[in-house]
Amino acid sequence: MLKQIKILHTVIWVVMASACIYVLYAGITNTSNALTWFCVGLIVLEGIVLLLNKGTCPLTPMASRYTTKRSNNFDIYLPEWLAKYNKQIFTTIFLAGVLLIMLRRWL
Repeated sequence: MLKQIKILHTVIWVVMASACIYVLYAGITNTSNALTWFCVGLIVLEGIVLLLNKGTCPLTPMASRYTTKRSNNFDIYLPEWLAKYNKQIFTTIFLAGVLLIMLRRWL
């Protein structure tokens, strides 16, 4: 079961990371379309889920039932360093994209 949770967690991560990168791309290229706002909404929804779970993905406690390992990547197929700094990296990418979109839209 741990393997299935890690696969699901990784697939969700790929979607969310892609959404963050797309928002940055939209900001850089001055592209504002339905996909841009869908990605923004998806990321905001993820933020709400994380806030409601005290900063933890809901899949993490599920994965913890199947292993005693507690490294930063015990519940996802990511390198240790990326799992550790994931929130900081992708929050920065997302906020930079949103800032660029706002600047290009209003300036």
